[in-house]
Amino acid sequence: MSTSSKIPSRSERAWWRDAVTYQIYIRSFADSNGDGKGDVEGIRSRLPYLKQLGVDALWITPWYPSPQKDHGYDVSDFMAIEPDYGTLADAERLIKETHENGMKILVDIVPNHSSDQHAWFKAALASKPGSPERERYMFREGKGPNGDFPPNNW
Repeated sequence: MSTSSKIPSRSERAWWRDAVTYQIYIRSFADSNGDGKGDVEGIRSRLPYLKQLGVDALWITPWYPSPQKDHGYDVSDFMAIEPDYGTLADAERLIKETHENGMKILVDIVPNHSSDQHAWFKAALASKPGSPERERYMFREGKGPNGDFPPNNW
């Protein structure tokens, strides 16, 4: 086998090639305050256990503010944390402690899916067809004689 075709050892490969990544759907993972919803502090409280399991990275599903019409994937603000889940300070503490425990953290982003409450979508609705605000989204004519019905079954 030539050196150019040598399979890299685990230590030579990118960390994610062999990592144990644990996906967390935050809403149902761990509730720290008894309100029945998982939260950032709940995840933080389980870091020692996740480390003991041999987890290398945590994958947090969307934790952004959302009207929850699509289980958190309908993001209304990509720069904040859903208040039911905690605060930005809670998230910063979680990230810091995750790293201190030797794990990495991945936060799911949803770049092509915002809610009807997102500032960009509201601006698009208020703008005329062909505007830069409208270009961020795909608009379709409604069905029916006057276009009063949705263009699909949603």
